Amino acid sequence: MAYWWVNHKQTRDHEVRGDYLWSPKLNQNGARNQSYDNMARARAGDTIFSYANGTIGAVDVVAGDVTTAPKPLEFGRTGIYWSNEGWFLPVAFQNAKRAIQPRDHLDVIAQRLPEKYSPIQRNGNGNQSIYLAQISDDLGRTLLGLVDMVGKLPVVDAIAETPAAYELEDIDRLQSESELTETQRVQLIQARIGQGIFRAQVLLRHPICRVTGVGDKRLLRASHIKPWRESNNGERLNGANGLMLSPHFDALFDLGLMSFEDNGTMLIRNDVAKDVIERWAIPRSREPKPFDLSQRPYLALHRERLDAIGAFRH
Repeated sequence: MAYWWVNHKQTRDHEVRGDYLWSPKLNQNGARNQSYDNMARARAGDTIFSYANGTIGAVDVVAGDVTTAPKPLEFGRTGIYWSNEGWFLPVAFQNAKRAIQPRDHLDVIAQRLPEKYSPIQRNGNGNQSIYLAQISDDLGRTLLGLVDMVGKLPVVDAIAETPAAYELEDIDRLQSESELTETQRVQLIQARIGQGIFRAQVLLRHPICRVTGVGDKRLLRASHIKPWRESNNGERLNGANGLMLSPHFDALFDLGLMSFEDNGTMLIRNDVAKDVIERWAIPRSREPKPFDLSQRPYLALHRERLDAIGAFRH
């Protein structure tokens, strides 16, 4: 396991909410940048310290392999001079138990900073040219102690599971589509199993389960609203075509046994057994949260699957 330090003042809020890091591949002048190259060196299980506004406020664990991806739309005009293509690294963020300002701990941090490509200067000022910096195991363990995260790192494989047979069939089809670039193919495969860019985009819209309110992102699935096989490749990657659900509700939603009205009210198909509702403790009283306008056309299509048989509000 390696330790890393990310400087992301401009993009931190988006990246923390979406559980990812993103960087260009090259500097504006086309030159390579070691701190961007480091994105491709990080491996699942590595630890990353999130630094922004002078504070280490979160600790991240790398959750998967880096992929090529376009600059996230949510960045807006941030990094306007960055190239549109960059590195996308899935991570699992967790707020530090004790946020610290490294400037207040230079007596133990400064001597452990890397000689080259250091994330901050020895006087505590940040290095604006550095995005992702590798740090020593010694500094990594020191920082874990300072932020009170020893033995408290997020577990990244809580929802790992084998793709269903129908998902594997769709993945096989993607493998044989010759018009796709390798980057597009990887992005679509990840989206099919609710990961990658698609998951990040869905998390940015509503990062908790629509039914239970569970906010632990490790336990949630990013589910497509308009069924995968009925969607084009753009819709398959569009975060508006998704919502976060706990696994058992994801199963109901994926099978078309439940859906939602635009105002967030849950609909259950009439032929769903009552004991399923009781045993799964499907709540009645939770205040619904309306879906945004970009999601409603997808929901209208999803509700059509219930209309033929009928559904009741729950």
